[in-house]
Amino acid sequence: MSTPEERLAELGLELPAPFPPAAAYVSVRVHGDIAYVAGHGPMRDGKAVYTGKLGSDVDIETGRLSAQLTALNLLASLKAELGDLGRVTGFLKLLVLVNATPDFTRPHLVADGASDLIHALYGPSSRHARSAIGVAALPLNIATEIEAVVTVS
Repeated sequence: MSTPEERLAELGLELPAPFPPAAAYVSVRVHGDIAYVAGHGPMRDGKAVYTGKLGSDVDIETGRLSAQLTALNLLASLKAELGDLGRVTGFLKLLVLVNATPDFTRPHLVADGASDLIHALYGPSSRHARSAIGVAALPLNIATEIEAVVTVS
């Protein structure tokens, strides 16, 4: 069985460099066999890649790409904290925040960009609980923000 990082390479994707928190918090806090992962955004090289609101200037497919990049950043922070993505044994919950207009009713489709990536890397056992919520604004006008609760060894 291949590792999550080998599967990532097979998908033609790579982890971005982890970036430091933007305020007074840590990116990952491990307590026992649970890792709490702070909200991450669609960043690369310290810059927001996907910005704007779903329902006006961002379409669902672009939103899915934003969620996928956000998940990659979340995984990069997990790797930095744990040393190896193979130490992640399960995903318990994702909270996906979608920068959206008040009438945008499909944040769940945007969130699938993150969930689909996690399932591709970790298989059926990575199925998780999830909330996908449209919000009025996110930091730096990013299109998506995701936090997670994962189990670790």
